[in-house]
Amino acid sequence: MISNDIPKRLRNTARRRAGEGGFTLVELLVVLVILVLLASIIGPRVIGYLGSSRSKTAHIQIESLVTAMELFHIDVGRYPTSTEGLAALVKSPGNITGWNGPYLAKGDVPQDPWGRPYTYQAGQNAGSFEIKSLGADGKEGGTDENADVSN
Repeated sequence: MISNDIPKRLRNTARRRAGEGGFTLVELLVVLVILVLLASIIGPRVIGYLGSSRSKTAHIQIESLVTAMELFHIDVGRYPTSTEGLAALVKSPGNITGWNGPYLAKGDVPQDPWGRPYTYQAGQNAGSFEIKSLGADGKEGGTDENADVSN
């Protein structure tokens, strides 16, 4: 008698488990809707952080270039001319006495976070210069991500 009851119990247990084995279509759709709502709320914030981080990176790189300019100035006694540009920090522009570079660690002038070269302009007086990135749009002026970044 006991041997006949065991297969019957196993079959009943197997039937109960077969009905509990997955998610319904409605449950999956609810989860997908929740995920889409979360992505629509979080997505714009992440993109905003990316833009501001590029501007901060440009500020940091410009400060590094300014430090290299100061080292150039200490060695040579002047800042590079507009014609010599930032390239004077990595390669001696002719017969300059005192040049002891390269003044940038990687041996080349970095590009701004948007993939364009920094602009350099020597000032009217001997003690000034401007290093600038034109921002995300690559044009003078702008706001937010498109704003120019300079020393």
